[in-house]
Amino acid sequence: MRVSLIPSLLLLLPLIEIAGFVIVGRQIGVFPTLGLTIAASIAGGMLLRHQGFGVMARIRNEIEAGRDPSRDLAHGVMILLAGILLLLPGFFTDILGILLFLPPVRDFGWNFLRKRVDFTVNYGGMGGFSRRQGQSRTIDLDEADYSRDADPNSPWRRLGDD
Repeated sequence: MRVSLIPSLLLLLPLIEIAGFVIVGRQIGVFPTLGLTIAASIAGGMLLRHQGFGVMARIRNEIEAGRDPSRDLAHGVMILLAGILLLLPGFFTDILGILLFLPPVRDFGWNFLRKRVDFTVNYGGMGGFSRRQGQSRTIDLDEADYSRDADPNSPWRRLGDD
């Protein structure tokens, strides 16, 4: 039943937008309606750029501090969706886009997602978000540095003899 809801909404969205254009066009006229649509697209692009850079900076700070950036990543996706909705022509998508630019609405969306999606973060030495130097146990060897035959001159052999 839920799967059929998404295609239905995609089919209804253009009809809702056309109805919105007709209603607003009757009230304020054709050219002001077109002006509002163009202004909303320009504002969406500007808001997307401004808030998008802010979210990217917060994500970078969270990663560098070794904290979980899941909330900020979800906010970034919602800001991207808001920008796309504002760039699409129509008043219904503009209202949804403006709502998604508001931080309380994004927090509500994050709380909704957090309860339904499993976010797994590894903070260990291998592949986590931590950037502490000297914590890694990985040794990178070239082909010349590695061989299966025991080298009697190896410094590792001398350590074992002490």
